[in-house]
Amino acid sequence: MSRKSRIPAPDPGDTWVPRPRRRETPLGLVGHTATFLGSSVLGGVLLAGIVLPGAGAIGLGAKNGAESFESIPDDFKTPPLTQATQIFDAKGGLIAKVYERDRTVIPAEQMSPLIRHAQVDIEDARFYEHGAVDLKGILRAITKNAESGATVQGASTLTQQYVKNVNVEKAGDDPVAVAEAQRKTLGRKIQELKYAIKLEEDLTKDQILTNYLNITFYGHQAYGIEAASQRYFAKDAKDLTLPEAAMLAGLVQNPSQYDPKLHPVAAQKRRDTVIDKMVENKHITADQAREAKAAPLGLNYRDPQNGCITARAGMGFFCDYVRHVVKQDPAFGKSAADRKKLWDQGGLNIFTTMDPEKQAAAQKAVSDLVYVTDPVSAAMTMVEPGTGDILAMAQTRPYGLAKEKNETVVNYNVDAVMGGGIGFQPGSNFKPIVAAAALEAGLPPTQSYSAPNRMDWPTMSTCNGTWKNLSKGKKEGTIPNESASEVGPYELKEAMAKSVNTYFVQMEQEIGLCAVKQMANKLGVTAKASGEALQEVPAIGLGTQEVSPLTMANVYATFAARGRYCAPAAITRISTVDGKDVPVPPAKCDQVMSQNTADVVNTVLLGVTEKGTGKDLGLDDGRQIAGKTGTTDEKKSAWFTGYTGNLAGSVWLGSPGTKVPMKNIRIGGHYQEEVFGATGPGPIWRQAMSDAVKSMPEDDFTTVYIPDPPPKRDPAGPSGSPSASGSPGGSTQGPGRPHGTPTPDHSDDG
Repeated sequence: MSRKSRIPAPDPGDTWVPRPRRRETPLGLVGHTATFLGSSVLGGVLLAGIVLPGAGAIGLGAKNGAESFESIPDDFKTPPLTQATQIFDAKGGLIAKVYERDRTVIPAEQMSPLIRHAQVDIEDARFYEHGAVDLKGILRAITKNAESGATVQGASTLTQQYVKNVNVEKAGDDPVAVAEAQRKTLGRKIQELKYAIKLEEDLTKDQILTNYLNITFYGHQAYGIEAASQRYFAKDAKDLTLPEAAMLAGLVQNPSQYDPKLHPVAAQKRRDTVIDKMVENKHITADQAREAKAAPLGLNYRDPQNGCITARAGMGFFCDYVRHVVKQDPAFGKSAADRKKLWDQGGLNIFTTMDPEKQAAAQKAVSDLVYVTDPVSAAMTMVEPGTGDILAMAQTRPYGLAKEKNETVVNYNVDAVMGGGIGFQPGSNFKPIVAAAALEAGLPPTQSYSAPNRMDWPTMSTCNGTWKNLSKGKKEGTIPNESASEVGPYELKEAMAKSVNTYFVQMEQEIGLCAVKQMANKLGVTAKASGEALQEVPAIGLGTQEVSPLTMANVYATFAARGRYCAPAAITRISTVDGKDVPVPPAKCDQVMSQNTADVVNTVLLGVTEKGTGKDLGLDDGRQIAGKTGTTDEKKSAWFTGYTGNLAGSVWLGSPGTKVPMKNIRIGGHYQEEVFGATGPGPIWRQAMSDAVKSMPEDDFTTVYIPDPPPKRDPAGPSGSPSASGSPGGSTQGPGRPHGTPTPDHSDDG
């Protein structure tokens, strides 16, 4: 028989004789064969020539055969079998099962004796009586094939079939290597025989049978008896009944022909043949056989569930992120090839930081307030301050390949190297990084600047020189504030609350762009999301360099942790299926700014949510929050990143591909004339965080006293009335951009 699967199984076509030129009697054939066999193992090896196509034309003499046999190394090595890897959330719930081949290796004691008997009885009934080569079986096959004039019976032993399966397993996904492992040649047959002989010297028959049951293919992506039991009957292999075991044993010969879903009649007939063989070999009684044959197939079929696409609760993107971590972190292998081998080999239980309750809250918010059919999408990441643990990673567009359903495999929450796109401009979300750099440089929390409504980009120092504005006096060489009412002077607290662009440009000028870049690096912003280097240009402080929500969530988590930065972490523990631990990278945490600097930033950002652009985003339980809005030119991206003392979350809203301006737009069923950080991503953040913190203790910030400046009078207002506050969404970079400053209109690859 032939098999269409990649892992072959015993088939009568594996070793066969060509149609004889003239009819021979069985007795005559035995005589000829006996001469060919001799009495040695070599005779058994050379007998393979009889049952291979064209063997008579090979003209292989005994001497040459012996030399070929002896030249084959006998150090047959069985590779670790590829198995399924399971990824779990922080509460032990299964996120997804991923595999190259769906297999769970189990010991003999976890296999029903019925399946062990059934597999032997139908494939190699004399398995426990003969050695690696079954001479009686070969003679019987020669006789039957000659009598029928066709190939009706093979002579490979179960040990030889196991060797063949191992060779195909070693070939992996290389189609050339797989084809070579399955070729019906004398050389391959001799090699298999020698390896089989060696195996029978090193392993017991029971061990060989156990290995065979773990490696062989049963159809429908099920490799090994445990996966097959789960696929067809939704139970462990140890619990198989007689008719179930017989059906599975019968599948190995040809999983396609005897597929019980597609060909139930053929499957039942084959099952009954196995049952008859079990009676013949006295492993069951005739009464048991009658009862088993009377039973229906009784399938409880489960479709293969493979890969992150099957992840529950919107966790597919996090699942994919975990895959990237394993394949890229040197902790899991010195080379990329080593790490790929670890992942592809599978058999891992990966325990992660994912909090299912917080994930559910984030996923509900990005789905409730932004529809999958909307022209824009949303993404949100939650991070635990002080650990870097990723607790949630959600986005509106589902994980998948169906573009007509608005699915994507691009993870908008992460950088390109981790499965994301090229990122998104954070706008004013970046300004707290400038403030932290200035405070670390020694500027006071009451630092004041003139902050005119519009100004030329000033000359600034960089790490290696000076940046100069080559477009002074021109529109592209100037930077405006969002509102005409935003005219300084301002101090830090008010400038952050109103998100005054020119204030932070003047702050950058005083401390230099190198200080801003270095602080960004310390906070994990070491490059753009695309992997390109950060540019030392004045607009960096206004958020023109593309980043990901995970990056921004972790920046703000560092503020919440009073200046302690921890690299994002997704994996807490990995074990193999046999209980051995795989080392995982330790937490990577550093104090990247003084606690006092972080306390000042937290105090300033607390003001944003109390009196500034984020004042309408308070959580349901009223606990302290701090955060910052961000909106880019033409409203193509909007952000809100905020945090409590023990949870940080960042939300991006925008169009990942075409950069749709979010003006006069309907999002989540609601019309918006213009989207700002506080009106688009802000409500998503508020809903998600309100649900996420319900079971968490309140953790207030350590704040510092920053005196309020005296109120300014607006000379343009009636009777010198106080100036109006800024727009609800924070400021934008504005249309003016000097030569050498990147424009915000970049297309994303998602």
